[in-house]
Amino acid sequence: MTEENGLNAILEPGMLVRHPDQPDWGLGQVQSRIGDRITVNFEEAGKVVLDGRNIILLPVFDV
Repeated sequence: MTEENGLNAILEPGMLVRHPDQPDWGLGQVQSRIGDRITVNFEEAGKVVLDGRNIILLPVFDV
């Protein structure tokens, strides 16, 4: 699934997300999304650059 077809397409800087395969990373804040490249600052993992073609981040709206 490409980011244009998935939830990653709605991600904007400042949004909160979780990584579905890395729950121990905690809550993350999107820093940028350029095409399929998404930079997120996670509470426990720090800044991580992810390939949106390989992972669909889960938006968090109820913090």
